[in-house]
Amino acid sequence: MTETRLSFTDHNRPFFGLETVYPVVSRRAGGVSVGINLNQNNACNWACEYCQVPGLVRGKAAPTDLNQLERELNFLLDAVTQEAFLETYVPVELRHLKDIAFSGNGEPTSSDQFSGAMDIALRALEQRPPLHSVKIITITNGSHVQEPAVLHALESSTKHGGELWFKIDRGSSEDIWQVNQIHLSLQQIQHRLATVAPHCPTWIQTCMTTRDGVAPSTEEVQRYLDFIRHIKDAQIPIKGILLYTLARLSLQPGGTRLGAIPGTWMAALAEKIEALGVPVVTV
Repeated sequence: MTETRLSFTDHNRPFFGLETVYPVVSRRAGGVSVGINLNQNNACNWACEYCQVPGLVRGKAAPTDLNQLERELNFLLDAVTQEAFLETYVPVELRHLKDIAFSGNGEPTSSDQFSGAMDIALRALEQRPPLHSVKIITITNGSHVQEPAVLHALESSTKHGGELWFKIDRGSSEDIWQVNQIHLSLQQIQHRLATVAPHCPTWIQTCMTTRDGVAPSTEEVQRYLDFIRHIKDAQIPIKGILLYTLARLSLQPGGTRLGAIPGTWMAALAEKIEALGVPVVTV
């Protein structure tokens, strides 16, 4: 197949014919990220309205061939660190490998093989001394972080600067249903966050979008801010908020109604979060 130059606006998964791993340039990472896709069946237990996975279905990750994953990850790590790859596929200002990210086409921690896949990622980095500074990131909706095997794997990831990016997009059960299509209480979210944050450095990851050209209402934003304040007051050790908006179109039903939030609106929200004493990174 013919590969295309990597960009923020195209995170197409197939590359070099690989099935379980893929390279992207990540706004949040600020460079090249090697993704691990444990959800090749496009299954997730949430259905976020802004999701860019084609053919998303409800469910958990199907089994992954871990031997294939290890072969493909070793191949791609060797490729993305070569000057020829970087010059051919990566914009000049982003030509450095920043992380290995468990993300893919659904909730990665729903895979029964998440722990085994984490061991493979750790081993691949340990075998390459020049990559010892490369982080392992897990991007999650938090639905499985309280499970012992998942929690142990996340704790293991800290050997390579492991971070958890924990999705919280809104601050009420009703707003969460609208955006994430999941019935979830704030108490459940807080419990999961409090369970994992002491074991793995954790960022809250928040996506804001317009709907039909209109940004979230003042009341919706206030409910979100109130929840972030509640998390801070509970002394849950989060590193801060990763605040972002759409860079690519949603591929979900009704996704054409969504759009990117203007930078001035995002900056104003970031100021309100920071006023709570919580650091913000806006991308």
